Amino acid sequence: MKADAGKTGSWRSGSLEQTIALAGEFARMLEPGAVVALEGDLGAGKTQFARGIVQGLGGDPLSVSSPTFVLLNIYDTPRGKVYHLDAYRISGPEDLEAIGFEELLDQGGFVLVEWWQKVRELIPHKHWTVSLKSTSPRSRTIEIRSEG
Repeated sequence: MKADAGKTGSWRSGSLEQTIALAGEFARMLEPGAVVALEGDLGAGKTQFARGIVQGLGGDPLSVSSPTFVLLNIYDTPRGKVYHLDAYRISGPEDLEAIGFEELLDQGGFVLVEWWQKVRELIPHKHWTVSLKSTSPRSRTIEIRSEG
């Protein structure tokens, strides 16, 4: 299950480890300033994919946790900061604007947004979309698309 750097496509993951590995491969081809929109149902693996991105950027994957209740987690990596946001519990874009979302986009780090559809109008035209779909308790289909 190798992600072809620079290409979009669909992959099947049969385990948590495979999901994290795919995310790590994907992360290695990301440029600073990249925005990644993560979508999928509850429990689909969005935070695990974020963990793999942090690991792929050289950061500590064990530091990654769901930002559902805190809205924003920040992780340091050798390639730059990762801003991990979760829009699940917010009421709309104004909640992200209140924490300086647009300023985060200008920091040259990596911005990961779970439940991004709730703040669609704030997501830059040029971004990556990662869709995770559970196919069984351990399996996922992961689609990565370059947008814009």
